[in-house]
Amino acid sequence: MQLNVITKAINLPDGRTITIETGKLAKQADGSVVVRMGNTMILATVVSTPEAKEGVDFLPLSVDYQEKFASGGKIPGGFLKREGKLSDYEVLISRLVDRAIRPMFNDDYHADTQITISLISADEEALPDALAALAASAALSVSDIPFNGPISEVRVSRINGEYVVNPTLSQNKESDLDLIVAATMDNILMVEGEMKEVSEDDMLEAIKVAHEAIKVQCQVQLELQEAVGKTQKREYSHETDDEELKARMHKELYDKAYAIAKSQGSKNERSEGFKKLKEDFLATIPEDAELDEAMFARYFKSIQKEAARNLVLEEKKRLDGRALDQVRPIWSEVNYLPSTHGSAVFTRGETQALATVTLGTKMDEQLIDGAMFEGSNKFMLHYNFPGFSTGEVRPNRGPGRREVGHGNLAWRSLKQVLPTENPYTIRIVSDILESNGSSSMATVCAGALALMDAGIQISSPVSGIAMGMISDSKTGKYAILSDILGDEDHLGDMDFKVTGTEKGITATQMDIKVDGLSYDVLKQALEQARLGRLHILNEMKKTMSEPNPDLKPTAPRSEVMTIDKDMIGAVIGPGGKVIQEIQKETGATIVIEEVQNKGVVSVFAVNKDSMNEALKRIKAIVAMPEIGEVYDGKVKSIMPFGAFIEFMPGKDGLLHISEIKWERLENMEGVLEVGEEVKVKLVDIDKKTGKFRLSRKVLLPKPERKTEKKEESSN
Repeated sequence: MQLNVITKAINLPDGRTITIETGKLAKQADGSVVVRMGNTMILATVVSTPEAKEGVDFLPLSVDYQEKFASGGKIPGGFLKREGKLSDYEVLISRLVDRAIRPMFNDDYHADTQITISLISADEEALPDALAALAASAALSVSDIPFNGPISEVRVSRINGEYVVNPTLSQNKESDLDLIVAATMDNILMVEGEMKEVSEDDMLEAIKVAHEAIKVQCQVQLELQEAVGKTQKREYSHETDDEELKARMHKELYDKAYAIAKSQGSKNERSEGFKKLKEDFLATIPEDAELDEAMFARYFKSIQKEAARNLVLEEKKRLDGRALDQVRPIWSEVNYLPSTHGSAVFTRGETQALATVTLGTKMDEQLIDGAMFEGSNKFMLHYNFPGFSTGEVRPNRGPGRREVGHGNLAWRSLKQVLPTENPYTIRIVSDILESNGSSSMATVCAGALALMDAGIQISSPVSGIAMGMISDSKTGKYAILSDILGDEDHLGDMDFKVTGTEKGITATQMDIKVDGLSYDVLKQALEQARLGRLHILNEMKKTMSEPNPDLKPTAPRSEVMTIDKDMIGAVIGPGGKVIQEIQKETGATIVIEEVQNKGVVSVFAVNKDSMNEALKRIKAIVAMPEIGEVYDGKVKSIMPFGAFIEFMPGKDGLLHISEIKWERLENMEGVLEVGEEVKVKLVDIDKKTGKFRLSRKVLLPKPERKTEKKEESSN
């Protein structure tokens, strides 16, 4: 069989190469490619149905990224021993691709479309998350699916002051800035990442570096598309239009919609106003007239959007009456829940988050079992978005992709300020109780307050703000909005979330829905975000400005001590006997692990007394016996030649019969009893065997010799 395999290469700035191959695998898909960098290989396929389903007025696009365990030479854990539901890590990468790809389809394209991305060979030094969107875009490029690409994504990190594109895993561990950037040849589409309190200018420079690399990758995809012969895309017609109805609706409804947008009412009041406007117009349609409801809804939505956008651009007024850079009223409270280890309520406008902090032990860490990574995670943040937060009836089906993504953004924001020496497993849960814009940023603020309430010594409080933008490409007008409402998110051209401390940015997430966002506008948005973020931070500080000096009474206590590797066995004891006995008698939980040739002992207890007693016993076990030291021992066993004394936990020494008293003893009968406490001195340690020799008599007054007494009497 003759294969028509076409391969293109992309050269990275540091000389490494990415290859894109098509024509060998998955040829029945509409488009398929294999992207390779190092030993990392990704298979991406795309299929789109020829026609749209009836009544569908959106793009039913699904993007699934999955890592095959075999790619890293692993067998999945659990009972099934096969790949199952996508992990949170895979969901996050799927979202990175989806958010970059989705805006590149026309608004009137409604065919079911599925992009499947599989990691088929894994290489830790060539991270796949920065290659997934490139693979998806390349698969679309070699298909006949209508797609306004190509696009690509790269990771850019700053390592020792230098920006590196698609760094290795080991390199990235040394970075203070880690961004994933998606773009076309001309425009930035998406940015997501975390930073260690860097400046806005540094972040902007990283985006520029990423874009230069992306331009090269897009050009190679265009060459690949040309070589495959897929420059002409399929024709489609997924929407019907009635220009007469469209014009009538605009004439009769636009001014009324503009008035509702300008009314400065609440979210519910606006919603009711638009609902009544829609119903009143429908009442004018004759009952025998045929009305395409999907078409009507599309036109009405377009009028709503146009009215609200023009209000901002023409009058610089927002739906709720705020100035463009004005943040909604804020109130917050800590220690709201008395039985938790830490809690906070944060409310901004009509968005409210209730955050809790729970502290756990080493055994509470989250286990990670993936094709690329395995290990544990001691800091978790879970975000919940129930239906009642927006006044809706919605079944609780567990966290969806949105919840996973929002929780990850808040997690990345707060992990930058956690103490480096942290013995606890920390879990933050953010429950959104009200939502009208930027609940993920409310989660960051509530989470930071809850951490401080819990007594976790974070380096600085963190706040977050969501920025929006409305622009008109024809007139060149634009407006940047601080602290956007939910409606402003839906009708706007940008959703730009920025979190950080007073010193700088800790995380960001940006989605841009229009072409042509200049770096000057982006810089202005970043500066406006910085000012808004600092305002929110100051409002938070009115409630709490620094962490509590101690943990709550309800919180567990934890301490970590380091011991010699050789002492791990002594603390554990035969079959775990010693450590189990300490835990049983003190109530503490003890976890021992070997780290870098040392024993790390983590002790967790419900109170200080329990903690102190456990530490005392561990320290006694690992203490090294010293010749000349006096110990309080206990008789463990009696032999004809002496007794064995436990003078330190787990350490027995021989108290020879000749070392018990100064007087000569013929035998051990009646001299000592098992369990009797006796003070002894360590007089010697055998260099070969390590056995301990003890003495009791050296601690007793030495009797006078008889010869000395006779001499005294004769004188």
